[in-house]
Amino acid sequence: MANVCAVCGKGPVAGRTYSQRGLAKKKGGVGRRTTRVNKRRFLPNLQRVRILVNGTVTRLRVCTECLKSGRVTKA
Repeated sequence: MANVCAVCGKGPVAGRTYSQRGLAKKKGGVGRRTTRVNKRRFLPNLQRVRILVNGTVTRLRVCTECLKSGRVTKA
């Protein structure tokens, strides 16, 4: 897949964005009202890097967490 880390398998995570209106009760209003809920995706921070896999150089998509932690050896 295109949005998955080749090392750890980290992929997209589903989430939501809430649109609200109104003034908070703390500030003297009647409270916040949710007007709409939209689906969204949190994508992993993937980078195309040349790494060593079984002695051969391969270009793969790897997340930055794997790069920073040293789980891959760059070519």
